[in-house]
Amino acid sequence: MDQPLWAPSEKRVSQANLTMFREAVNRKYSQNLQDYWDLHRWSVDHNEHFWEHLVQHDEVQFSRKADAVLANSDAMPGAKWFPGSKLNFAENLLRRRDNHPALIFCGENGERRELSYAALYESVSQLAQGLKNRGIEKGDRVAGFMPNCMETVIAMLATTSLGAVWSSCSPDFGINGVIDRFGQIEPKILFTTDGYYYNGKTLDSLAKVAQIESLIGSIDAVIVVPFVSSTPDLSVLNKGVGWGQELVNEAPSLEFEPLAFDDPLYIMYSSGTTGVPKCIVHGVGGTLLQHRKEHLLHVDLKPDDVLFYYTTCGWMMWNWLVSGLASGATLVLYDGSPFYPEPCSLMDMAEREKISIFGTSAKYIAALEKAGVSPIQTHQLPALRAILSTGSPLSHESFDYVYRDIKQDLCLSSISGGTDIVSCFALGAPVLPVYRGELQCPGLAMDVHFVDDQGNSRAGEKGELVCRNSFPSMPIGFWNDPEGERYHAAYFERFQGWWCHGDYGEQTEHGGVIIHGRADAVLNPGGVRIGTAEIYRQVEQIPEVLEAICVGQEWKDDVRVVLFVKLSEGIQLDKALVDRIRLSIRKNTTPRHVPAKVIAVEDIPRTISGKIVELAVRNIIHNEPVKNTDALANPKALELYKGIPELTVD
Repeated sequence: MDQPLWAPSEKRVSQANLTMFREAVNRKYSQNLQDYWDLHRWSVDHNEHFWEHLVQHDEVQFSRKADAVLANSDAMPGAKWFPGSKLNFAENLLRRRDNHPALIFCGENGERRELSYAALYESVSQLAQGLKNRGIEKGDRVAGFMPNCMETVIAMLATTSLGAVWSSCSPDFGINGVIDRFGQIEPKILFTTDGYYYNGKTLDSLAKVAQIESLIGSIDAVIVVPFVSSTPDLSVLNKGVGWGQELVNEAPSLEFEPLAFDDPLYIMYSSGTTGVPKCIVHGVGGTLLQHRKEHLLHVDLKPDDVLFYYTTCGWMMWNWLVSGLASGATLVLYDGSPFYPEPCSLMDMAEREKISIFGTSAKYIAALEKAGVSPIQTHQLPALRAILSTGSPLSHESFDYVYRDIKQDLCLSSISGGTDIVSCFALGAPVLPVYRGELQCPGLAMDVHFVDDQGNSRAGEKGELVCRNSFPSMPIGFWNDPEGERYHAAYFERFQGWWCHGDYGEQTEHGGVIIHGRADAVLNPGGVRIGTAEIYRQVEQIPEVLEAICVGQEWKDDVRVVLFVKLSEGIQLDKALVDRIRLSIRKNTTPRHVPAKVIAVEDIPRTISGKIVELAVRNIIHNEPVKNTDALANPKALELYKGIPELTVD
């Protein structure tokens, strides 16, 4: 059995929130649960008790208690959690109201602002009254076209305090991408800034917003936050008003609208690369409880922690990050390029702000290594005790890099879930060791398995990720899908009664998880299923290769593997480099993984949230349409994959 890269000390295990939770379960339910795995089995077998105990242990604020923990428990979809209960999301995030720092904003231009919990509560009160004066009430939609700044958090909390529904995307979205999203949900209010900063550039937002305003007839007002100018020119907008005008100075204390557990809270969106994005509706109680579970038990978040996640407001990790307020922790918000002005900029911030839990993407960690950054030699990070990574599988070599070049004594938690559940299926645990290339564990109360086409699972064998029990953060549905047909087709059609997530992976002998990529991007040469992450892991070790994307091309009644590589500046893809790439893949995987074609490209297409789009590239090389290029951050990159001569020969 492999040796772990890191294991928690006895002291850390004894002081973990998870340990205290497990001991409380033992006392309350007369159990003898000894470790995480005992607790996980109990939480799956007795998930009603688990969620009931979490609510009590965390003192979740309900204005009306539930009639039961779970109704219609055999149905998925269809199970009803905490029926009859009433609560408010914003109330639970604003429980702390003292002068402890709630939010710290850091911009790439060097700006830094700080807001206490008391000041946050006051600002939310003022804005909530302003929204109420505009007639915003329960069920109305409010949208944010915003950078990751304090005002975005305040706007979300003010919206949800009234029982209205929040939806957001980042200002780097194209106009059609915004219309495809917000146009479906018809918001009454749109929050925006006058612009934003990225990679040393100042970018205007109001010209885009003027078009958005004219194309979405439901918008009654566009509330503009001054971000790049202290006095934005709102003349380009027909319905523009300044942020300051909406803050009611003599606002009364917040009155939190009581909502049902499965009333809508957030509307989020699928990537939209295969058509108009699906509008995924997440409920008040399910989102809160799932985030509380993950923060409290899996991240070990405590009131004196400083939590950071590199994210935009168009990625679900923003929603996940903001829920950290319910722990009373300090959240660090960053907006801008993570590599501006230097590759070590976020590490500088981690040192300066004493960040204890640092969240980012696998792509960022790989890029940091490629840039030669070694914080263990250049930075003092005594507060840092956990790094979280998501967005794509974290390679084995990136695990090595973190412990070799960032810090040895920390819990590196690769986590995996998605917008679909606004949370995780597999993630970390502060009481478990970290093994190279593995997510530490499936989430508590999540009956996760990797199954073949017949629904059978065996440890160590690859398959599709399914969850065989219901959980509170399943979406309450899709917007404008009254009969639930599209919702059912998306997750429950493949395996009746189980959630089928679309990831391809395996569970290891340690109980951990390895994600090999998206199931719909799995390669199938000779009938053997191969996850793309298995190939990316090897390619990332070639110094000349910056990025890669791998697809299957239908060829002579079979499928052949085609690898596209983006190379470092000045590097040419010659035969020697191709041979080295193929040899690395062959030596460390199998001959079937070796690409039939290795082709250099200038750019790799990605969604706005940074994920590579294998399906779009596969469609292009098969002369099939890509239905929604507005979902891409760099749609012009797809043109690079059309008519490539190498794809028409052996």
